[in-house]
Amino acid sequence: MKAMGKAKVLVIEDEPAMRNFLADALRAADYTVDEAGDGDTGLKMARRDDYALVLTDLKMPGLSGLELVKALRNLPDPPEVVVLTAYGTVAVAVEAMKAGALDFLEKPVSGPDQLRLVTARAVERRRLLSENERLKNAGRVSVLRPVFESPAMRAVMEQVRRVAATDTTVLITGESGTGKEVVAREIHRVRFGDHGPFVAINCAALPESLLESELFGHEKGAFTGAAERKIGLLEAASGGTLFLDEVGELPLSLQPKLLRVLETREFNRVGGVRTLGTTARFVAATNRDLASLVEAGRFRPDLYYRLSVFPVAVPPLRERPEDIVALAKEFMAQASVRLSRPGLVLSEAALKACLAYEWPGNVRELRNAIERACILADGPQIGPADLGLAAPPQHASGLLAEVERDTILKALRECHGNRKATAARLGISLRTLQYRLKEYGIV
Repeated sequence: MKAMGKAKVLVIEDEPAMRNFLADALRAADYTVDEAGDGDTGLKMARRDDYALVLTDLKMPGLSGLELVKALRNLPDPPEVVVLTAYGTVAVAVEAMKAGALDFLEKPVSGPDQLRLVTARAVERRRLLSENERLKNAGRVSVLRPVFESPAMRAVMEQVRRVAATDTTVLITGESGTGKEVVAREIHRVRFGDHGPFVAINCAALPESLLESELFGHEKGAFTGAAERKIGLLEAASGGTLFLDEVGELPLSLQPKLLRVLETREFNRVGGVRTLGTTARFVAATNRDLASLVEAGRFRPDLYYRLSVFPVAVPPLRERPEDIVALAKEFMAQASVRLSRPGLVLSEAALKACLAYEWPGNVRELRNAIERACILADGPQIGPADLGLAAPPQHASGLLAEVERDTILKALRECHGNRKATAARLGISLRTLQYRLKEYGIV
């Protein structure tokens, strides 16, 4: 099995014959391989170089394999780790996996094919995690940690603190742009710290066929274009968190498959027959009312109940005005650095304008407004005009409101509940449609 590119692997083994066998087998599979005869030397090498995988013996003089695993997990960009264990010491290998190792191999290794298979899986997992993080962060300004002053968000953070200590599935609800992913990342941070991957997927962003392959992975030849085995996000998220954003958009055909994973922690790759497992912690988020989707037959009730074991509701920004100034200043600090506008500040008038605005797009709209203002501001201060805030939306009333509501309902039915298609048919933006739906109590 050929490795993708020249992935670097570090083999740490105190027995020269075994070390040579492992290194030669991996070099034959087109990996770049370095070798170390003990854990202390191996750790020094891992701190200096970027390895996709460290393959290490557990029982070594000096730094033990278990101690090495723990030390490697503390590196800024830790490699995947596979441990080698002698017959009868599998319990120690399991302890190493709890400390952060991906997998283990029993010695004597049955042959090069088994070694290469485990290595390929580890290297692909690391590549997938790196790519996922890159795509999530590309071109995006975000608050890495929640910024808040309001009692409402303090209550949310208390829920986060309590549930993070468990492996319970969490369902985060709230309007679009309220910061649901920030809350999900905080649950992960409190639970795992800097250890374990945070893997996110937007269930509304991919067509059904690609979504299934991304989640579950696929075997070579599973479908046209599947030229090689692909590790899915369920495998990549083992030992960390899998964040299912926009879970209300998950196709009905995939819902029973996700339910099986939540209940058994087992799944199959697309086109595969071997049952695989995942230790990922599941956090889901939606801006939809899942209970209403259940009633409409568009979401399985058993999956809904399994996801909503511990619901966390993130309030809209207009219901927590105490957070507006704190968030505006945080976004201001981020944007001024990124746009090379040091010393730029929000004027008192701009802050008042922020407080007076309803923010139908929530935190995301505030972030975008601040970034735009940083670009437009001519002087050292951002004024109200730089923010470009629209006038507060006017509420329809009386007969006009009834006509508008009926028109929206008719368009929704004709578009089978698809909000993007409904907005396009009505000639309005998706955000305006969402605002009107909330205003008229339409879920």
